[in-house]
Amino acid sequence: MDLRDLRYFETIAELQHVGRAAQKLHRTQPALTSSIRRLEEDCGAPLFERAGRGIRLTSAGGVLLKWAQRVRFDMEDARREIAAIGSGLAGHVRIGIVPTAAQFLLPAAARQLLQEGPDVTLRTVVGLVDSLKPLLRQGELDLLVATETHADPGMVSKLLAEDAIVVAASAEHEIFRGQPTLKDLTRYRWVLQPPGAPTRDWLDHTFDRRRLPRPQVQVESTMLLMLPTLIAETGLLSFISRHHLGSKALPGLKEVPLKETTMLRRLVVTYRDKAYISAAAQRLIDLLAEGHGARPPKKRGRAAAS
Repeated sequence: MDLRDLRYFETIAELQHVGRAAQKLHRTQPALTSSIRRLEEDCGAPLFERAGRGIRLTSAGGVLLKWAQRVRFDMEDARREIAAIGSGLAGHVRIGIVPTAAQFLLPAAARQLLQEGPDVTLRTVVGLVDSLKPLLRQGELDLLVATETHADPGMVSKLLAEDAIVVAASAEHEIFRGQPTLKDLTRYRWVLQPPGAPTRDWLDHTFDRRRLPRPQVQVESTMLLMLPTLIAETGLLSFISRHHLGSKALPGLKEVPLKETTMLRRLVVTYRDKAYISAAAQRLIDLLAEGHGARPPKKRGRAAAS
């Protein structure tokens, strides 16, 4: 099999359309069609079938896609490992990272890494874990720093820190005039992520389990980094990382100390099993694990999965 044919096949499988693949690859449709025919002759089975206006993989196509990706990973890793011979702490590290870790965990570790290896370059992609996982699987990222989720086949994870998610408000909020209870929280309005976000679902279910109304959401935001500012500006309650409290950039935020609404989650670094990890990427993992980023928060309440 030709490696170029396999690369074309991957793109066609991803887009499920020969025309769009031709545009992305800057090749003609007949050239891609010929490429697929050669692969089908080598495999002895059809790789695609019609699906509406596009195409989709057959069972045989799905098997070939798995092996095509593995071949590409191995070839890319081989090139990178050979290029790294004798180069010391250098190279390019591609890291996907969730917003809280990007703000509090990465900067100090990156500073130390670049001091040790001035020729190291970093590319960071900040997003939610569901959008970053496919990039790691497809080889677009070397490392993923995110909240621990279920273990994926072919992936390795290493614990970095624990992060506590707590109810917070402006220090001037009337909720602090007494000893608040979970029921007291239902009297106020909130700024939260949309339903489906792990922290939002965990909080909603906390109220459900105690047969209390869910939080009254007045402002909904998909941007996690906006939540502390919105709390300070609007006087609403929210559910954010304890790392935000006591921040010099946003003074005046305070935790509502309730065991029932303290969610502990684990931040891990994940990479593909048996993939080549450059010296720079390995050093970044070590720095993150050693605590050159933010320190784990003090634990309160019972641990919970995100």
